[in-house]
Amino acid sequence: MAEPELKLKLKSQPNPNSLIVAAPPESPPATTGGVFGSSIWLRQRPKIRVTTEFDSDSAVFFHRISCKVLDSLAKLKLSFQNNGKGELSDPQLALTSKYLSLHYDIEEKNALVNASFDVAPGLQFKAVHEVKSQQGELAMVADLAGPAYKFELSSAVPSIGMPRATLKFPLGEVSLEEKEEEEEEEQAKRILSVNGILKGQILNGVCTAKYKDDALDLRYCFKDEQMTFIPSISLPSNAMSFAFKRRFGPSDKLSYWYNLDTNYWSTVYKHNIGKDFKFKAGYDSEVRLGWASLWVGEEGGKAKTAPMKMKVQFMLQVPQDDISSSALMFRAKKRWDI
Repeated sequence: MAEPELKLKLKSQPNPNSLIVAAPPESPPATTGGVFGSSIWLRQRPKIRVTTEFDSDSAVFFHRISCKVLDSLAKLKLSFQNNGKGELSDPQLALTSKYLSLHYDIEEKNALVNASFDVAPGLQFKAVHEVKSQQGELAMVADLAGPAYKFELSSAVPSIGMPRATLKFPLGEVSLEEKEEEEEEEQAKRILSVNGILKGQILNGVCTAKYKDDALDLRYCFKDEQMTFIPSISLPSNAMSFAFKRRFGPSDKLSYWYNLDTNYWSTVYKHNIGKDFKFKAGYDSEVRLGWASLWVGEEGGKAKTAPMKMKVQFMLQVPQDDISSSALMFRAKKRWDI
């Protein structure tokens, strides 16, 4: 078939010494609708993603419909819930983009606006505003000696005191802010408060110190290829606990947590079957409950990456004090791309 087409083109070549005026091609007739117009609209419209979740414990469906708009510069999302009777509740509408996002609660008729953009190289402006309460927050973030070091100055709107100053660096962050402290005469007194998080490498582990509201939490995490050991203590309450994790292979892992202050403990065993199946079983002494669950689809992943874009979890709960009241529950999450 290719050779006759090539010969036809050679025969139709014009004489270079002749002058030929070519007529303009006829334009196709305009279409005002019908199947052809509908097919063009279907190809040009943005893809719609529909996600439905169901939890048998609450017997409530959660739906989310989203699509990209404005040439994929923004994302429009509608979410709502319905129960077994078909009653709709908690409708939410959101429009998000790189610099501006708007979340609107249809029932409450309230909107939350978030804005973030670069004022100059290394200087960022952020703002949050709730329309109904007329409250929000303004913040400026500046890079110091590179993006690893940041200084943030933020203030509530309307302002109720000095702005909060936060210094972020590779080993943690430190913030200074005002807070109210009640005195014996029931008069509020504003004082300066210092909060912070520090992390550092000690031996073969990471030590973390978190100071907030006059309480210090110390945590040490030692981890190698097979074992993880995490002791922690809170001061001044002296509450101590530790966590122990042991990996027996690429598919099996056992975790144990014990609180020395309350004598409560819990344990969890995990077994992976490939990437999309996970079995878990555990016991919690605080609520005296044993449980087992099976995940179909990656537990921490999205429905998009699961087989058939669907995640399912089956869970069996067995109370220690009343085995006859054991319950079998399940959760399902399904995504459709339209």
